[in-house]
Amino acid sequence: MAIPVIDFSKLEGKERAETLAQIDNGCQQWGFFQLVNHGIPVELLERVKKVCTECYRHRAEAFEASKPVQLLDQLVREEEEVAGEVNNNKKKLDDVDWEDVFTMRGYRAEVKKLAEKLMETMEENLGLEKGTFKNQFTGNGEHEPFFGTKVSHYPPCPRLDLVELGLRPHTDAGGVILLFQDDRVGGLQILKDGEWVDPLANAIVINTRDQIEVVSNGRYKSVWHRVLATGNGNRRSVASFYNPSVKAVICPASASAVDETSGAYPEFLFGDYMNQKYMPKEPRFEAVKAVN
Repeated sequence: MAIPVIDFSKLEGKERAETLAQIDNGCQQWGFFQLVNHGIPVELLERVKKVCTECYRHRAEAFEASKPVQLLDQLVREEEEVAGEVNNNKKKLDDVDWEDVFTMRGYRAEVKKLAEKLMETMEENLGLEKGTFKNQFTGNGEHEPFFGTKVSHYPPCPRLDLVELGLRPHTDAGGVILLFQDDRVGGLQILKDGEWVDPLANAIVINTRDQIEVVSNGRYKSVWHRVLATGNGNRRSVASFYNPSVKAVICPASASAVDETSGAYPEFLFGDYMNQKYMPKEPRFEAVKAVN
């Protein structure tokens, strides 16, 4: 089983219809797909990699004082205190992410253009008017959508028997994520038909999130994913988020091509939804339905 890989450059040529169908399949059946030949210059991506590497080289000492490291050190000390005894209730760090984060500027302009072009292809596949997603995300132009870039660093974990996950399983609350992931160290996994699947290295990974699921009335999916902790190598992840404004009202779009599942998704203020973002998505939908 492999996550779809799509040559985005073919959207402008004779294979446009086939490429649109591939994107539609990725959104419907996977909630994730990977883009190659996406138009972001290779030189720019290489600069991003270099900046991330240099930044985390300087941040290594600070991570040693972070909460995940302190909690792991505490568990190791407790383990040493019972050394030689049978321990059938060995604790693990299952409620913390082995991740270091900072935000960056610069690279975002190219990725934002790609995000908007992707949403236009989704609208075309769904039979929606051009600009439907952007209009909902901005309150018909009254507010700015939120676009940001987060760089995550997953240092090698010295005790994988105690720390399994770099990032716990979840779906994402927002609109679309464009992920420039590490080309050497893996870890990202997507849940598909009960099986965790690894994406390609060195591709732009697209994740359709909860708000895309709502606007498409369930035709496009927001799916569970996670990041495994690793014992070897530092994993870099550059995630760019295209989200609604917190003042935007989100609801299923009306179009004949969008599946009719009336009442499955409520109309809600995105800011209210973000207040519930640490829940699984189904309870989040129920929570905002109760608010509204």
